Amino acid sequence: MESFDTLVGKSSQIHGRMTVHDSIRIDGKIFGNLEPADDHTCSIAVGPTGVVTGNIHCHRAYIAGTVLGNIFAKELIVLSDSAVVRGDISSDSFNIASGAVVDGTMLQANRKVRDPQHSRVGQTNLFIESNSQDRSTQ
Repeated sequence: MESFDTLVGKSSQIHGRMTVHDSIRIDGKIFGNLEPADDHTCSIAVGPTGVVTGNIHCHRAYIAGTVLGNIFAKELIVLSDSAVVRGDISSDSFNIASGAVVDGTMLQANRKVRDPQHSRVGQTNLFIESNSQDRSTQ
């Protein structure tokens, strides 16, 4: 489990752009963009009571609350069953729980596009082989 060196409490509200050096957990409200300081690798967590109105740029994002903006994570985005994102999400990897809401597009960065024709041919051949084996045993 990741630990967070900065906490924005439930009763806190912050207005303006924030730069994050290491990690932050938000249980209150942020009105503004969150982004890493310089070339730092940062993790951002939005707790179940947290609300971010702005874009999030980070290495890893853990969302259990609400984000009204886009999320750009280099490594990972985790959305719990209580997460609500009204914006686009982009990362190398996703972990999305059943019940999470994403009202936007999802883009998996750095992923090679597979040839759909190649995939279908392989699936069709398996189906034909399976059926021909079934008939030969009858």
